[in-house]
Amino acid sequence: MDINKLAPWNWFRKEQEQEGKSLPVMRTEMPSSEGSPLLQLHREIDRVFDDVFRDFPFSSRSLGRSLLSLAPSSWLKPTMDIAANEKEYTVTVELPGVEENDVQLELEGDTLRIRGEKKQEKEEKEKDYYRVERSYGSFQRMLTLPDDADQANIGAKFGKGVLTVNIPRKATSRTEAKRIPITS
Repeated sequence: MDINKLAPWNWFRKEQEQEGKSLPVMRTEMPSSEGSPLLQLHREIDRVFDDVFRDFPFSSRSLGRSLLSLAPSSWLKPTMDIAANEKEYTVTVELPGVEENDVQLELEGDTLRIRGEKKQEKEEKEKDYYRVERSYGSFQRMLTLPDDADQANIGAKFGKGVLTVNIPRKATSRTEAKRIPITS
């Protein structure tokens, strides 16, 4: 059973199709050689780290794999909310630290692309930093619009680090039920 058919609309269809194409790297395990002293040492070191980090929410073996699974696009993937009522869809995207002129909205076919860039250009020479935790770079989100979206009247507002996109809905013609005769 396809779980996507149960959802009313798959807004992220094209974005999910793109995710598989972002990192064309295939990781393969080394061939097994049980008698190799180097391999035995490697496994023993893994076991020691697993014992040390047992109470943490990750293991030493999965740490490297989980970091590899982070594609550059997922590092700066802004969170969003999608809401709907009878008149419109509302997409709210959180973009803290991003300026309005660094955000672009593009509509191509049935795809709404939200892209932008977070920049860090502040320089302070009087302070000695021991640790700086900021992220900057480009981001992109792609939404597949439903058939009843009025693409000609999409509007957007930006304020306090939040982008709000309003997508009006077209009135769909409701057809009355028609009884179909059964013949034998």
